Amino acid sequence: MISEKRDLPKKTEDLSGWYNKVVLLAELADYGPARGTMIYRPYGYAIWELIQKEMDRLIKEKGVANAYFPLFIPESLINKESKHIEGFSPELAVVTIGGGEELKEKLVVRPTSETIMYEAYARWIDSWRDLPLMINQWNNVVRWEKRPYLFIRTTEFLWQEGHTAHANHDEAWQMVLWAMEMYTKIYEDFLALPGYAGRKSESEKFAGADITLTYESLMPGGKALQSSTSHDLGQNFSKPFNISFLNNEGQREFVWQTSWGLSTRSIGGMIMAHGDDGGLRLPPRLAPIQVIILPVGNEAKIIDFSRKLVDKLKESGIRAELDDGENETLGSKINNWELKGVPIRIEIGPKELEEKNITAVRRDNGKKQSLKQGGLAEQIKNLLDDIQNNLYKEAKKFLEANTKEVNNYEEFKKLMAENRGFILAFWCEAPDCEEKIKAETKTTTRCLPLEAKEENGLCIYCGKTAKHKWLFARSY
Repeated sequence: MISEKRDLPKKTEDLSGWYNKVVLLAELADYGPARGTMIYRPYGYAIWELIQKEMDRLIKEKGVANAYFPLFIPESLINKESKHIEGFSPELAVVTIGGGEELKEKLVVRPTSETIMYEAYARWIDSWRDLPLMINQWNNVVRWEKRPYLFIRTTEFLWQEGHTAHANHDEAWQMVLWAMEMYTKIYEDFLALPGYAGRKSESEKFAGADITLTYESLMPGGKALQSSTSHDLGQNFSKPFNISFLNNEGQREFVWQTSWGLSTRSIGGMIMAHGDDGGLRLPPRLAPIQVIILPVGNEAKIIDFSRKLVDKLKESGIRAELDDGENETLGSKINNWELKGVPIRIEIGPKELEEKNITAVRRDNGKKQSLKQGGLAEQIKNLLDDIQNNLYKEAKKFLEANTKEVNNYEEFKKLMAENRGFILAFWCEAPDCEEKIKAETKTTTRCLPLEAKEENGLCIYCGKTAKHKWLFARSY
């Protein structure tokens, strides 16, 4: 077994130990020399590139252009929006010395780009003709993390952040909704991770936003992962940064703004959700290698057949690779590619050369499937789609089984102590009730689902009138 040979803990017995070990052994990432930092190794970065490729296409289709803004932000800009600086202050990394001299003004290493971008937006926007202004960046940010966890929480991480400015609030709100719909599509269709899209509570929303939408995924062990966010910033930044425009009637107005982001945390969620005791199980659409071909033996005709097979699959757009190295046994190679989560494994030996069929082994469920050599690429594509859908169905089943609705606080506490997962319950939306629930159960409001309807109920904690059922969970 791979867990014995690689000393990989069982996921079902030691989730945290399994997660850290599989990230390292599968060569997705490594620890950086500075506390809380992470090195993205080629195999892990390739997954991020595939996420980027699809998201970049969708972002550009929406008319949002890519740009890049500076990493260093003058402290005076950070301080312009009071709620923003208050929310980020504990996480800031600040530069005080440059070129061997103390700086006249401290520089904040980018925790997010609202302030550095909006200083420019104020210069670029003057007329209604300049709107909407829609820019996205693919960049890195730094937030001083006290509890680092590879991919999930690191001092420096990679993400995209979109920032738009509009002439009216309705247009801005439609952009907020579009971004969350885009993230939902990425999570469901590519990461095979179902979740709940909804609105954050006042205490949990982004610092400086009027409304924050979130996509919440459920991890093994029953903890929620905030997987992406989209913010309605209202005019909270446009007023202090003086981002205004002359409307078509010649009157000056402040713009309405949005910001939205998805980070490499998404990869951590995918690893944790889909992996098993043998290692990774990558959704085919995000697998850097979709098919690995292993020659059985080193006969020239077997190697030649295997290479031609790889070339045919690559010509059809399938990410296939050949492992013909002679420094490992076949069993060791199988274990290695199982650990790396490659969706399909094909072994080529004398039998495959003689017969018209090829056996493909699925990583998601270990089942073997006989495929005809004629039209193999199309069969492989269909099999990859089936694996993708199966991983999503498994995750959806887990999510539904671990989402419970409760009507009293005793049941709420019992469920959260024993099973965790998502709990759907009435909440009066009073901050003091929210804080008391958090203090007593370590549970936070995750979101009010976007599709939630107004109802008549009683708050799970205080018993006062409540209009909505909110999702609660413990979180990473």
